[in-house]
Order: sequence, then C-alpha cells, then structure tokens
Amino acid sequence: MKMKAVLLHGKNDIRLEEVTLPEVGPDDVQIRVVSDSVCMSTYKAVLEGEDHKRVPNDISEKPTIVGHEFCGDIIAVGENWKHKYKVGDKFVVQPAHFYKGSQEAPGYSYQYCGGNAQYGNTPMEILVMDCLLPYNSDTYYYGSLAEPLSCVIGTFHAMYHVRPGSYVHDMGIKEGGKMAMLASVGPMGLAAIDYALHCDRRPSLLVVTDIDEARLKRAASIYTVEEAAKNGVELHYVNTRMENATEYLRSLSGGTGYDDVICFAPVKPVIEQADDILGFNGCLNFFAGPTDSQFKAPFNWYNVHYLYTHVVGTSGGNTDDMREAIEMMNAGKLNPSALVTHIGGLNAVVDTVLNLPKIPGGKKLIYNHIDLPLAAIDDFEELGKTDPMFAELDRLCKANNGLWNPEAEKYLLANAKKI
Repeated sequence: MKMKAVLLHGKNDIRLEEVTLPEVGPDDVQIRVVSDSVCMSTYKAVLEGEDHKRVPNDISEKPTIVGHEFCGDIIAVGENWKHKYKVGDKFVVQPAHFYKGSQEAPGYSYQYCGGNAQYGNTPMEILVMDCLLPYNSDTYYYGSLAEPLSCVIGTFHAMYHVRPGSYVHDMGIKEGGKMAMLASVGPMGLAAIDYALHCDRRPSLLVVTDIDEARLKRAASIYTVEEAAKNGVELHYVNTRMENATEYLRSLSGGTGYDDVICFAPVKPVIEQADDILGFNGCLNFFAGPTDSQFKAPFNWYNVHYLYTHVVGTSGGNTDDMREAIEMMNAGKLNPSALVTHIGGLNAVVDTVLNLPKIPGGKKLIYNHIDLPLAAIDDFEELGKTDPMFAELDRLCKANNGLWNPEAEKYLLANAKKI
C-alpha cells in the first residue's frame, strides 16, 4: 500500500513523502490514522534528530514517521491478533510502551508507524504491551488528545506527600489541599485545570498563573470560577507580571504556602517562584521538559531539610493514565476541545513542526487525509468570507464557545479537499 507520511531524516530535516507500507504480517495490526495532535516533543525530536533518546541513529538511511498523538481505525489484523482486534474498531495509541525497557515509541522510532501518516503497521511490542487501546467514540480528535491528557493525569498521580511520623509516601495531590499551577494556560496547562476541577481527588484552592493576559482571560472563560465552585474548588487566575508576585501568591494560600505546585515552563524564575511558594511537605512537579540537557535552577535546600519540600518530574503518562483519560472523556468529565487552536491537513505538518515555538495558541490538530494549510480557529470568520467551508466551520465553533467540536470535525472530514 502506498501512502503519504512525514518522515524524519535528520536534525531539522522532515519531509512529506510517499511511502510503501509493507503487507500485514501475522504479528501486525494495520491502521488508518485519521487525526494527530502536534506535540512540542515532536519539535524537540526534530531539533535533536539522532541525538534524541527515542530516535534511532540510522534515520538518514531509515527515516522514521513523526507524530505520536494519534487516533483512527483498524483496517487489517494479522492472524496472531485476531483474538483481540477486529477490522472497524477505533483505536488510540499509548506510544511509551517500554517493551523490555525500550525507549522506542511511535512518532520517533518506527519507519511504518506514527501519527503524521495516512496509514501504519502497529509494531508487535505495542500489541504485546497492550498499548493499542480500544476507543469507543466517533470523535477522532478526542482520541488524539488522550495522550496529552494522560501526561497531565500521570503528573497528578506522580505527586506525593510524606505521611507525618513515617516514611510512607501518599501518592497523588493532597485531597482538599492548596494547589498552584504556574505558567499554566498553554494547552497542557488547560488540560491540567480541566482535570483538577473534574477528577475524583480535587484541591480546595487552585491558583493558575501566567504573564499573558489574553490567554488567562481565555482560560477563565472556559474553566470559570463559578464552575470550579460547583466542584468545591476556589479558583483564582493571576497575572504574575506584577511587583511582589510571589508574596501575593503566598497570600492567596493564607500565608502557609501550597501543598502542590506544578511548573509548566522550563524557566528559572518560574521554578524559583514555585519553590518559594511551597508549604510544609509541599510537592513541586516540574512538568515542562527543557531542551537544554544542562538546565539548572536554584532550590531552597533549607526547606527540603526542615519543611520536607520535594520535587518530582514526569515525562508522559502510562497506559492506565490513558485509559483514565478515555473513560473521563467518554463520561463527559473531561473536554479537551479547549486545547485545540489550529487545524490543518497532512501537507501542513512540516512547516507546523519546524516553526512550532513561533506559532501562538494551543494544540495544532492535523487531519491526515486532507489537504489544508494550518488555520487558526480565530481566523475562521475571515477565511469564511471567501471560503464557504470555513464559514460553516466558524458557525459551528461559535456555537460551541469558540471551540473546536465534534460537529466541526465531521463537517471538515466530509467537505475538505483530499490530499
């Protein structure tokens, strides 16, 4: 089978090409990839090329498919897997399979499986590790966003607090505690706000910070103070572009500091501020992954010794986290639509990935079987003046609080130009 895919050949070298997909073997499951959400981790892999821990050293001879947040349909099943999978089922992939401790993952390591391709052959290790997950929904982009949601869910589960008078670590955020999320109105921060308000282990106080007032206002319009209160959470949005911002954040906690702080930006002043607002037995989660392998920031070691403050870091979620994401979306408890700010076709991937840090907004959602330049939802109205398709997409998004939505996806897939 011939298909189009975006391949990584080396540092800053990705290309949209035609690929011949091998026939399905007895240990393969062949998939049709409908949607993929572009992740900053993909940009980092392209930037680092073969130096990246998940990217093979021989990509110049055997280029790999990029993209790891994908969802679609199963179209063929090898003989050894017919007991578990069937044609017509929908799927999502947990890319971090850790088969025999391996760091390999779709979107980084495989020639014939990745999110920015029209089709793929699922590697056996994904199947053996139960990382090809069933997905019972007709909304593909929810499935593509299950992976980033799982990263957020994993972050909450990885945080911990020491039980007083013992060496027992109670896992998870402190239920009913005080929580702050710094630099957290980007796409992953929005997902974290959604989860904090709707999971079964919520804080009583949630303070969300950033220095971008427009993004703070957008977040506040989606996850409102009133909605948070209905879930038992006192929610504050704070622009920390002010004098004495750290003192103000501590005052919101009642002066005692926070039980849980998540840092969403690999910026030294943000990390220092996170450290400064921790309370007794406070847990700081460094969520943001830096590109600098020598990145360092000061930390108050006096507080580590006497106040039991501590740090954790997470990179991705596990399969259970992804299952939780899918279950919560299907139950209507999580709505990842707020993460999406742009849509495009497979032809838009190369420029989008190479310029990702320069493109404002949140998640860039790619539909692999259409030809469409990357377009911001905020630009749909203007584009609709000359293109009836965008006029209808604009109407559908405005009817959903300005957000991408299942009806818009269905309309796009039915009416967009095929690639």
